[in-house]
Amino acid sequence: MNGDLVANTVVALVALGMGLAFVSADRRSPTSRALAATYAYIGLSIYLNLAWTGADIDLPRWAAWFAMPEAAATVTMLEWVIRVRRTVPVNADLDTRFGDRVLRSGQVAGVLYGLFSLLWPEVRVSHFLRASAHPGVFLSGGFWLFAMPLLYAVASGTVGILLLLRRRPERAETTRVLAMAIAVPFLVASFVLPVEGAAVSVIIGEIIFFIGSTHYHVLQGQRGQFMSRFLSPQVAKLVAEQGLSRAMQESHREITIVCCDLRGFTPYAASHSSSQVLQVLREYYDAVGEVVSDYGATIKDFAGDGILILVGAPLPVPYHARRALEMARNIREVGLALTQRWSTANHALGIGVGVATGMVTVGVIGSASRLEYTAVGSAVNLASRLCEQAGNGEILVDARSADLANLDSLQLRDALPVKGFSEPVRRYALR
Repeated sequence: MNGDLVANTVVALVALGMGLAFVSADRRSPTSRALAATYAYIGLSIYLNLAWTGADIDLPRWAAWFAMPEAAATVTMLEWVIRVRRTVPVNADLDTRFGDRVLRSGQVAGVLYGLFSLLWPEVRVSHFLRASAHPGVFLSGGFWLFAMPLLYAVASGTVGILLLLRRRPERAETTRVLAMAIAVPFLVASFVLPVEGAAVSVIIGEIIFFIGSTHYHVLQGQRGQFMSRFLSPQVAKLVAEQGLSRAMQESHREITIVCCDLRGFTPYAASHSSSQVLQVLREYYDAVGEVVSDYGATIKDFAGDGILILVGAPLPVPYHARRALEMARNIREVGLALTQRWSTANHALGIGVGVATGMVTVGVIGSASRLEYTAVGSAVNLASRLCEQAGNGEILVDARSADLANLDSLQLRDALPVKGFSEPVRRYALR
């Protein structure tokens, strides 16, 4: 095996490895599968054509099928652009059909390239592949018979990418798409370059796209880290340990819900600047979030000055009622300290807390574009209603939580009607 064959074989293996990396990292994504297929076909094309057609041997008639990976790579690369376009949001009044049609026509050109290669394999080898070694063939019809479909496919891909960039996709996707646009000319040039230069051209194209893909995945990872701040560490841990599909399964279990909100917040917000109000909420969220994290609970919702917390989901928490009451006591302490500092002579702030335990259904719900971990059940509503009834510095607890926690510091209060419940609710106050 000569040096050129070895070099091109190594380049082919690199392309195959990139395809394997893309599909193994995200095999359920149609976009990743199309990209993986593209590089798998590129690797096979390099090995069959750049290596063997450059060798000093006579190829049999069936070697015309060596062109099929090239045609397939063209089709799948344009399919990747189409699929990327579908992941980018678009205004309702923007017609995207033109871009899709251009890309589809480029795929037809790729199919024509494969068909011409089957019909005239000798012309492809003698007038197209390695054409730069014989510049005179650039003026021949045989060269343009194969060059035109590929050039049209490249042009259609360029148009599709430019139309995509007009829609201003997010930074990570823009980086990857631009890397592909820059890499493609190097990949296509390898057809006409001499064998010794073809490997270098392909490697340059692969490196360019690899750099773009690396930036894409790094930015996606940074985005994931940023978005994880909007979710609880427990949800992130559940997904990491059991997978997204397992995390999305519904379950029915008994948990304790803690709800807290600020007293006097509405008039306070009306009389202060929005920046000052946001600063108050940030400090409030940070303080409560730190307490919640210490107890292994999960913040389900931030809703203005209200915070809804789950103790026992998505990950089980032993003695969840007792832990919830201990956590509620700490939330009251940090909340009172903060509200005392924020209060003014005209606008006093406070904090109230409600706690309830019961069977709820927990799981991930949402649309294709947004998911949310949630809990549904009467205990969630009860915790919210108790929180509404709680005065400043007061923690109201339902009977089930009191029974499970069995704390001496719980004081029975009069049962009161609660919206959404047919009978008056027995409640306790945590001293």
